[in-house]
Order: sequence, then C-alpha cells, then structure tokens
Amino acid sequence: MSQNSSRSASMMFVIILMSVSFDLLAHGVAENTRVFLEQNTGTQFIPFIYIGAKHMFTGYDHLLFLVGVIFFLYRSRDVLLYISMFTIGHSITLLWGVLGDIQVNPYLIDAIIGFSVIYKGFDNLGGFKRLFNSQPSTKAAVLIFGLFHGFGLATKLQEFELDSDGLLANMIAFNIGVELGQFMALAFIVIAINFWRKSSSFQRFSIATNTLLMSAGLMLVCLQLTGYYLS
Repeated sequence: MSQNSSRSASMMFVIILMSVSFDLLAHGVAENTRVFLEQNTGTQFIPFIYIGAKHMFTGYDHLLFLVGVIFFLYRSRDVLLYISMFTIGHSITLLWGVLGDIQVNPYLIDAIIGFSVIYKGFDNLGGFKRLFNSQPSTKAAVLIFGLFHGFGLATKLQEFELDSDGLLANMIAFNIGVELGQFMALAFIVIAINFWRKSSSFQRFSIATNTLLMSAGLMLVCLQLTGYYLS
C-alpha cells in the first residue's frame, strides 16, 4: 500500500476517535430531546427508537470502549460475540435501572465507563501479561463493563420524570434504538479499521492508538470525578 494510502487510513481512524462531541459531557441530551422527554405522555415507540439511536451514535464514551474491544478482532464471529456480550450487559441494566428505579450517581457511573476505556486500551497493549503475568477474561470484562454502560444510559433517562403510562414499551423502543445506533457506528468503525489493517502503519501505530484510548479514558474519568466533587 502506498505511503499516501497509509496516511489516509491512519487519518480516518484518528477522525473516528477525535470527531466525538466533547462539548456534550457524558453524552448529554439535546434541548429538543429534553423537551420531548419532559412533556411526553403514553407510548411513543418510533420517537424513542430515534432518541436511543441518536444517543448511542453520539455516545463517545461507549464508542471509544467498542473501538478498544474490536481493535484486534480479525474474525467477524469474534466481533459478533464480543458485541453481543456488551449488548446483553447494557440492555439488562438499562431496562432494570429505569423500570426498577435503581438510582446510581451519574458522575460515578460515567467515571467507571471512562475507566472501561482505560482498561481496554491497557488490555490491548498487553499490560496485564507484562505487569501481572496473567490475563483476565476479556469476555467477562466486556460483559461486566456492558452492565455499567447500561446504567450510564439509564441515569440519563432518570433525569426526566418519564410518564409511567407506556414506560415499558418506550424503554424497549429506546433499547432497540440504542442497538441500531450501535450497529451504525460499529459498521463505520469496522470498515475504517479493516481498511487501516491493510496498511503497514496499523501495527506501527497500534501502540500509539491504544495509548490514545487510555488517555481519552483518563480524561473522561477526571472530568466525571471533578463533576462529582463539585456537585
């Protein structure tokens, strides 16, 4: 592959990491969505699908974690397996958190989500084998962190007094939307990573990329902990 193609592939992946909206701390809710959620009554299946998809597609902390998860997965069935583990985890706690009114501090849960990004970057760098001479189960880690990511989604919805009429249907719709948004984002990410893997720069810059992931995760943790102590 030519040098220009290598640079293009590297730049495409950097754009994925850097194009997220850091103006929306912890994937905040847009004003028009906020108004809708505050005024909604009854079942609104299609709007909640849209809100869920939009929320996940712009949820940079979720997407950064998923980038780490699939970064070194070369087989489609492995990508499907790990994403399914993540999906099961966040679907359980999203529905349980909202329907069961499980209250979790949003700053602390988002700090844990930021830590999940650090964890996956560290794992991709072989940090556990080098420092501890052991390797935790990646599947278990993805599932467990998926549970925390689901609580992160739930805390955003719990900021609003959602109408109990139609709540179950609306939450199912929201969860469907989350999965659609996740699928759309992953499709773009997988295409970009597969394109980059054809370049010799992929192996050269894999360490730098996962270090960047860890740095982004650390920034998210610091932002959320600062918000927690100032709240």
